Amino acid sequence: QVQLVESGGGLVQAGGSLRLSCAASGRTFSRYAMGWFRQAPGKEREIVAAITWSGGPTHYADSVKGRFTISRDNAKNTVYLQMNSLKPEDTAIYYCAAGPSTAPVRIGVSSYDYWGQGTQVTVSS
Repeated sequence: QVQLVESGGGLVQAGGSLRLSCAASGRTFSRYAMGWFRQAPGKEREIVAAITWSGGPTHYADSVKGRFTISRDNAKNTVYLQMNSLKPEDTAIYYCAAGPSTAPVRIGVSSYDYWGQGTQVTVSS
């Protein structure tokens, strides 16, 4: 069992930055691939970024490449999402998720077994 708690969301102006954190409970955090997903109103949940148990390789959605960075600290049972150059279209609820670590890392919603409660990110224009 893995329990996930996200933090770091909020309201930011376009062009600004936010850093999301996801703290995991359980001693087996380091065995899991971790993903960040987002869901905007009226839209399906989509992958933002994912990272293997070791910290690499990673996957990014085309819409966030070059702006977002996913990282993890297995000693702290935490995964991060650094978001720079934020755009209004990045507005969504952001969720972290844990799933079996594979190579390449999986990016489908159904590939992840454990989910956090989500944190709201709102980017104003």
